Amino acid sequence: MRLAKGLAVASRRNVSPALSAAWRSTRPERTCALKVTRRAHGTTALYDELVRWYHLIDPPQDHADEAECYRQAFERAVRPPLVTLLDLGAGAGHNVLHLKRRFTCTLVDVSEAMLSRSRQLNPECEHIVGDMRTVHLGRSFDAVLAHDAIMYMTSEDGLAAAITTAYEHVRPGGAAIFALDATRETFVEETEQISSRAGGLSVEGLAWSWDPDPADQTFLTDYAFMLRDGNALRVVHDRHVEGLFPEATWRRLLAAAGFETESLARPIGDSGFDTVFLCKRPL
Repeated sequence: MRLAKGLAVASRRNVSPALSAAWRSTRPERTCALKVTRRAHGTTALYDELVRWYHLIDPPQDHADEAECYRQAFERAVRPPLVTLLDLGAGAGHNVLHLKRRFTCTLVDVSEAMLSRSRQLNPECEHIVGDMRTVHLGRSFDAVLAHDAIMYMTSEDGLAAAITTAYEHVRPGGAAIFALDATRETFVEETEQISSRAGGLSVEGLAWSWDPDPADQTFLTDYAFMLRDGNALRVVHDRHVEGLFPEATWRRLLAAAGFETESLARPIGDSGFDTVFLCKRPL
């Protein structure tokens, strides 16, 4: 998951090769690491027990530019009418908070805790617990958005299943956006520092995205959080295993599902952009 660039993120930098090599030379084998949970089969701490702090770690207001990018892309790509939007892997609903001004939104996520947070922000929207690889709602939408959670597809089969879900839920003439954080070609090892406080809660943290085995189809994001509630302080390490596929794999799977795909520049803060996929379902 890529954090929106705003108040919570104090700084971001690439990890030096020397520091990375030092870490790898001293780290334990992955089989001896802290317990790893994959969101595709359950949920990590960030999306479960830490949801109370989620608005500090990834503030909803920081998603405004990103959501505006998606709105404009859908308005350009979708054959009218453009009314309904399905957010697959919606999380806490931080993008929908902005998109619901334009769309009638339905949110699907595997984490009930995250959807509970979204219901507080977006009470007028429909919320459904479901896995983006297997959910079948029995209806179609003008637009489908898959962001963040799509990165937890760690196999080609899982990624293909999620893409098929999106295709089956977007009507002919509609469009889907797959907002991936990186491809194999664009991945860069980096850290992000997190610092935020509100309402008696405080968080200081570090997110480190790194790839211990460039030969496989995954990378790791390790979060280290210091969480303070009044005078009580706890420290949490949360490891996320995320998928990392070549751009050619993405385009092959999107085409196999039936999509016509083009690149879309997405703002990521600090006047920067990355590339995501805008996919049309033909009539």
